[in-house]
Amino acid sequence: MTVLIPFAGLAPVPWKNGGGSTIEIAIDPPDAGFEDFDWRVSLATIEKDGAFSLFPGVDRTLALVDGHGMTLEIDGEPTMVTDLEPVVAFDGASQVTAKLSRGPSTDFNVMTRSESCYHTFGRRRLSGDATFVARAEFTVLFLAEGDTLELRNEKERIGLVRFDAVVLEPGSVWKLEAGQGMIYIVDIWYHGDEEDEERYE
Repeated sequence: MTVLIPFAGLAPVPWKNGGGSTIEIAIDPPDAGFEDFDWRVSLATIEKDGAFSLFPGVDRTLALVDGHGMTLEIDGEPTMVTDLEPVVAFDGASQVTAKLSRGPSTDFNVMTRSESCYHTFGRRRLSGDATFVARAEFTVLFLAEGDTLELRNEKERIGLVRFDAVVLEPGSVWKLEAGQGMIYIVDIWYHGDEEDEERYE
């Protein structure tokens, strides 16, 4: 089933350390918490330098959405997150500290519990019409840049504005229509899935 997740209907949850806030976009199982989710997709705003929470057994991908980025020190090794290099993947058990470049940073986050599933992450620049096929058991499409995006096929027509997300039915084929924009694509694969995965560049 196709599920639209409007950004306007989501609420930020402040971090306990006061360093930022997180907006949960999607999680599975739907009633899961931090200790028992299989996968989780969220949008976080980092407002000041500080350490990330530890998530042993979880694989993570972070992608810059808004702001000037940051330097992540991952187990002592610095990694720049900028407009030119906006994506970084790391182990949830790693010691990670963020140092902001110039002001707050808003980031798209994907977490998958490695004993249950794994994810692939991609970015796709849009200009005009395009075709998209949802290949994984769960495919989350997020409008990271651009004012609007329309998805349509023979059965459905869905409109997105910036920061909206949609979870697509496996195997569904869509026409995408946008002016100029960027989508982030998360494919989530449970162990035992036999379908081929594909990264989107």
